[in-house]
Parts: sequence; C-alpha cells; structure tokens
Amino acid sequence: MRPYIICHMMASIDGRIGCSMVDKISGDEYYTALGELRCPSTLEGRVTMEHYSALKERYVARDSTPAGRPSYHIARQAGGYSIAVDTLGRLQWPSDELDGTPLLCITSEQAPQEYLDTLRSQGISYIATGRHGIDLAQAMETLRERFGVERLALLGGGNINGGFLAAGLIDEVSLMIGQGIDGRRGQTAVFDGIADMDRMPTKMRLTDVRRLDCGTVWLRYRAEKLF
Repeated sequence: MRPYIICHMMASIDGRIGCSMVDKISGDEYYTALGELRCPSTLEGRVTMEHYSALKERYVARDSTPAGRPSYHIARQAGGYSIAVDTLGRLQWPSDELDGTPLLCITSEQAPQEYLDTLRSQGISYIATGRHGIDLAQAMETLRERFGVERLALLGGGNINGGFLAAGLIDEVSLMIGQGIDGRRGQTAVFDGIADMDRMPTKMRLTDVRRLDCGTVWLRYRAEKLF
C-alpha cells in the first residue's frame, strides 16, 4: 500500500523547471490547479525546499554517526503533511509547519542520528529508510500505513521526480506549460537524473487539456505500462 501520487509541475515551453525562472513565467495558476488535485499532502525535494522554505544555513552535525537503521517518528497525526526529501539530513527548519501544514522529513539511514533527534525535539515528523539512498518505495508505504497519507502531490525538483519515475511510483502527471522559454545549458528538466541510459520511456495517457485565461496550458496524464 502507498499513496496515490500525482506529479504536479510548472515548466517552461522547453520543459525546464528552475525555480527562479518559473517564478517569472507563472502566477497563482499553479497553486489554483494544485488545489483541484485534492492532495492534502505535498512532497518536494531538497533543492526546492532550500529555495522556498528551509533556512539558508545547512545543518552540520557535531556527531555525524549515521542513523544506520530504518525508523520513523510521528510528531502528530494530521490530515496532510508538507514533506521534504532530504537524503543526508542537511535542511534546517524555522518551524514545525509550512504554511500551516505539519512538516515531515524523509531521509536515508545515512543521515546523522543527531539530525533525527533534532527533528524530534522540534516536533517534526520523519521517516528514515534506505542504506545508500532513500528507499522511496518503502518511504511511501510508511507514509500510507503509519501516517495515513492516501493522496500525495509530488512537486519536484527534477531529480526527485526522476527518482519517483524510476521507482514506478507516479500514477499521474499534472503539467502546466508557462509562457516562456528557458534555453540555458544544463538546467533541470521536469524529470531528470536517471542514470540508466537503456531505460524505456514511461508511457502516459493524455486525460485532459486546458488553456487557462493567463495563457498557461494545463496537461494531465495517467501512467500506463512501459512500452
């Protein structure tokens, strides 16, 4: 069992998602559309969280001994969570909430135990799973079974989106195309970072197309089997 996962992204015409660039080509339509997806819980990667939500100074452990085992902590049960994926436990937080929604951090077992203890002392929930990196499949099962998360909006960045895609964890893609082109070399795409060059594409089925008044195009797809 795991949540139903919808990847919801705003991208340029050339499929790039750099935060500072996207801020210039979009407005509130992204958040209005997110509300329509009916996902009380959202998940973002470390880079996105650093840009928008976390403190600028990274966490430095005095004792770097890794957690070394899977664990989780429920600071409080809630109807929805703001979830941060932070493999090595580097993000620091000004509060136990983001925009009024309880914070939940997902790390690997490589994160320092001291970091997990700090989250616990701040009243922040966490899941630590995966010896060499986050075990996304196990983390999603824990989210569903222990935290009660049934629907989840995956909000990027590109590498965490790519990780979920590679793990077969995406049920839908909700893609908004803003009125702008990035074009800069090396910028992150909506899905990025998959190292397996022989991996077959994930086949998607188009379910809806909308042209919004602001000029943004909103595309929705459902995942199908690989072809």
